[in-house]
Amino acid sequence: MRSIWNGAISFGLVSIPIKLVNATESHSISFRQIHTEDGGRIRYRKFCELEDREVTQGEIGKGYEDADGTVIPITEEDLSSLPIPTAKTIEIVAFVPGDRIDPLQMDAAYYLQASGAPAAKPYTLLREALKRSNKVAIAKFALRGRERLGMLRVVGEAIAMHGLLWPDEVRAPEGVAPDTNVTVRDQELDLADALMDTLGEVDLEDLHDEYREAVEEVIAAKAAGETPRQAPEPAQGGKVLDLMAALENSVRAARESRGEEADDHAEVKSLPPRKTARAAPKQTGGKKSTSTAKKTAAKKTTAAKKSTAKSGQSGQSGRSGQGAKKTAAKSTAKKTTAKKSTSRKRTA
Repeated sequence: MRSIWNGAISFGLVSIPIKLVNATESHSISFRQIHTEDGGRIRYRKFCELEDREVTQGEIGKGYEDADGTVIPITEEDLSSLPIPTAKTIEIVAFVPGDRIDPLQMDAAYYLQASGAPAAKPYTLLREALKRSNKVAIAKFALRGRERLGMLRVVGEAIAMHGLLWPDEVRAPEGVAPDTNVTVRDQELDLADALMDTLGEVDLEDLHDEYREAVEEVIAAKAAGETPRQAPEPAQGGKVLDLMAALENSVRAARESRGEEADDHAEVKSLPPRKTARAAPKQTGGKKSTSTAKKTAAKKTTAAKKSTAKSGQSGQSGRSGQGAKKTAAKSTAKKTTAKKSTSRKRTA
């Protein structure tokens, strides 16, 4: 791999000569701009606005435009002689746990390659120290005209460095989250968990760029004078109005795609019937159910009393009959006395 920067790692008083090489590569397909009428290339030419002529790359340098429009030339010698220790050195300033680094700060990745035999021993020492501590090294370095932050970690038997954005370069997520109050039910969370469990993990080596492959097929077909294969029509999906139904269908589809049964791992409960707009609130529904329970209990109590009365009636039939006769006689005597009293009053 071709190095893009040569320098050293400063590890306390230990200096480790290294070369910086890119750890990643882009496989994106690049296009040229053309004139659609005849296919001619569209090119951008660099002109000097004072001389009104095209200039070569060797004639182009850097300049800083001041607030009043004055351009101050800056040469490569000016930048290489900056009075900072990180101009040619990756200076380690701290060791921290890896989870202290916000992934939002992650930038480009590089490999640090030991430069020559003398670098082998200190390079290995730093690598093994990082392994044993389970920490990452935070460093400062200068690259492409600016000072940057870096995070050193072990990848296999090599040391890799991730460029980090400065903390003030990471924007706060203001206004990103929904500004409305949303309540998530336990049933919805259960289904979301079931969907996550069904999708499971994935080996990143199995993932590939399908868009790039499709573009390559189009290029190959047109180069051969053939008509590119048309993409299938996307499924017409309606508006998702029921989140629970959408989650259930997602779990079912994910399991079917893996050849699993619909209820292998997690139970997916069917949705209750949806209430209409005029349905009573939950509290009212609770009172109704309580009232129904009370009526049912009252009926059972009445039935029990009737049953008790019947069972006791057979055992006390004789006494009940005698008591009824005595009560009837007393009632008749009272009525006779009342009649006599009334007739006496009228006579007087």
